[in-house]
Amino acid sequence: MSDTKTRESTMSDATIRAAEVLKAHRASIDRLDAILVYTLGERFAHTQAVGKLKAEHDLPPSDPAREAQQIARLEELAKEAELDPDFAKKFLNFIIAEVIQHHRKHQEQGS
Repeated sequence: MSDTKTRESTMSDATIRAAEVLKAHRASIDRLDAILVYTLGERFAHTQAVGKLKAEHDLPPSDPAREAQQIARLEELAKEAELDPDFAKKFLNFIIAEVIQHHRKHQEQGS
């Protein structure tokens, strides 16, 4: 019976340690999520300003050459960060589509 209690105690200790590690990982994830949200907010503030500038000077809302450069650059960064480059490309394409939509709104509003 002593072996059973020791095993249960050890498993319980291991479970407690795992829960502590899990809690630390989740705290880091929560912090990183906040960083992502605030970073996206700052990014969109700049793209809004770009959209207004483009509208004021009758420039097209999208710049395919710039977008291709950004995608290539982000794919390289993703590789360096050991992040799936396809995921990074999809993520940037989503952001670019949102930005273009905002730029079109500025053009329609005549900002």
